[in-house]
Amino acid sequence: MARKDNAAPAATPGRLKQIALTYQMTRRADKRIGLVLAGVFIITFGVLLGIGFAIGHPIYLGILGLLLAFLATAIVFGRRAEQAAFGQMEGQPGAAAAVLDNIGRGWTVTPAVAMNRNQDVVHRAVGRAGIVLVAEGNPNRLKSLLAAEKKKMNRIVADVPVHDVIIGTGEGQVPLKKLRTTMLKYPRVLTGPQVTTTNDRLRALGDLMSNMPLPKGPMPKGMRMPRGPRIR
Repeated sequence: MARKDNAAPAATPGRLKQIALTYQMTRRADKRIGLVLAGVFIITFGVLLGIGFAIGHPIYLGILGLLLAFLATAIVFGRRAEQAAFGQMEGQPGAAAAVLDNIGRGWTVTPAVAMNRNQDVVHRAVGRAGIVLVAEGNPNRLKSLLAAEKKKMNRIVADVPVHDVIIGTGEGQVPLKKLRTTMLKYPRVLTGPQVTTTNDRLRALGDLMSNMPLPKGPMPKGMRMPRGPRIR
């Protein structure tokens, strides 16, 4: 029982430290984050407190305003922190794999199912929407890489819809920060058993990275991808 009692207080400093680190990371990319959060808190609390004085219940509305001010500040902070994180990940090899790894339940993600010597890479996600191939790298080279992967899969999963996404900011591309939203918008056309069957079939294909030691998440800039078979 003593261990459980000591564990609860220890968890709070850990969470506070995590919030502080997140704030520091966000502030490096968003210099105005402090002013924005302070403004959200003050305006939310001030509006509710003003309404409280107007209707003759400043204490009740003041308490409610304090709670809503904390909530609004937390929501804004979370969104700004997410934007800052995506901004730092943008353009780094493996960034799309990091986003896919946190896409949520219902998806089976296999990173780096295809790549070339130029660090262009294709990741695969399988879910109720079918198969989604997510490519990051040079858009011109990625077209042939995606075509080769589709041709390979077509031999065993021809009856499953395949979507392809190229990460980038150009025409027809999807920004990294919108990848999760884009994938969740695809219509769900497969049942649970069909998803399982599709995964089993694709697993037979293997993947290029299964025997290569790759770090999770985006790679540091300047780090080269392990060399796999050349895709022509």
